[in-house]
Amino acid sequence: MPSPTPVTAVFDIGKTNKKFLLFDDKYSIVHKRQMSLEETVDEDGYPCEDLPRLEEWLETVFREASENPDFKITALNFSTYGASLVHLDDKGEVVAPLYNYLKPFPEDLANAVYKKYGGREHFVLQTASPPMGMLNSGLQLYWLKHKKPDLFRKIRHSLHFPQYLSFLFTGRYAAELTSIGCHSGMWNFKDNNYHRWLEEEDILALLPEIQPVSTVAQVTYLENRLHAGVGIHDSSAALVPYLFAMEKPFIQLSTGTWSISLNPFTTDPLTYEELAKDCLLYMNIYGEPVKASRLFLGSEYSHQKKKLERHSGLDQHADVEPDPVLLEKLVNLNRPEIKLQLETAHTSGPYPSEKPGNWDISCFDTYTEAYHQLMIDLVSIQADSLKLAQGSDETDQIIITGGFSKNDFFARMLASFFPQKNIYTAVTSHASALGAALVMREKDTDSELLKDILGLKLHKPIGNVHIKEYSWADNH
Repeated sequence: MPSPTPVTAVFDIGKTNKKFLLFDDKYSIVHKRQMSLEETVDEDGYPCEDLPRLEEWLETVFREASENPDFKITALNFSTYGASLVHLDDKGEVVAPLYNYLKPFPEDLANAVYKKYGGREHFVLQTASPPMGMLNSGLQLYWLKHKKPDLFRKIRHSLHFPQYLSFLFTGRYAAELTSIGCHSGMWNFKDNNYHRWLEEEDILALLPEIQPVSTVAQVTYLENRLHAGVGIHDSSAALVPYLFAMEKPFIQLSTGTWSISLNPFTTDPLTYEELAKDCLLYMNIYGEPVKASRLFLGSEYSHQKKKLERHSGLDQHADVEPDPVLLEKLVNLNRPEIKLQLETAHTSGPYPSEKPGNWDISCFDTYTEAYHQLMIDLVSIQADSLKLAQGSDETDQIIITGGFSKNDFFARMLASFFPQKNIYTAVTSHASALGAALVMREKDTDSELLKDILGLKLHKPIGNVHIKEYSWADNH
């Protein structure tokens, strides 16, 4: 009977999809389980993660894998979405829902924090956290203290979501910088420490000791002796494979519902003007700031694509091939009345607006023509968002990961906007899980092996289309 394969297990928990993956020593995925979980509601009736059901699934799939004679789980780590805290009492029992980061946040509370600690501009600059309500996860604790004081008094430990999953398997309380440093409102980037408001509001004592992301604990779980990690925020985790594999500076364009441009190589200070354009700082695994800019790209794309399909009576499953002649025509027209109007992404990106637009697509003769205009304008906005993350440091490599890495039109359009840069797509669809596995064994990492796994593909600009100087924002 062959010996079981030693594997690293990773729980990669997204808002929609929950994944459990096993990686062998070459970081190939040898086993995968995935599910979607219906949300429940909190005490206010707002949708939130069904934590008890998630915990049941975690134990079930881990037990199944640990009892599989083909595998021997030697390590375990966790990657999850951010801006989410789990609150525990003195016995380690959960005392509150895992509140949804999209839950509305009382404006009066946010203003009270800003007023007390130097004003809005001062506070958001110090914490590199645009005002985003519950997405500023530290303010969730402030909200509990002032709006739900009876519940707040029960809390003894508040853990970021990745560290809570680690706690379930290790029994250890920990905090970790990739979650703390992600628009939480908790971290003073200038002082490189927690912001003073946490101590003054009697919140700091609820936060465990900060552990390096490489921290492992040897534990026994379901009779398995293994090394368990402390967990990592998924956006920072998705950056890890590229940090380990690439020799030269790059910007990672992580795409999906949100498009996030991550630049770990600039030292430019963040300005308030940039914060107002959805630019902020993340934290990498070394505790260093990562300049990032955000755009609700995938949401806008999906919304407008469905709108075009309804208008044309088509269900456009096939990819649209870029037509250089049509692109050149639309770029030269540069007519304000046919330009994309942002309907779901209007509050995000480099040109935020309080009110959504209404894109009139009746002026286009065909679905293909309208789709080309959509891609011209979306990529133009994306290009400007990338420039915010780039800052003054020239970076000649952009790596597209996530959903739009499969959209050749998008990749080649981006190459047309940046003809002097190398635009790559990566084939791996599990970068955050891979990153969570890698941080436990950084010293053993083979960069060439990683490049093969990532499967980087270079994309060329589209024909002779003169699109570099086109701007969605001009005459808009």
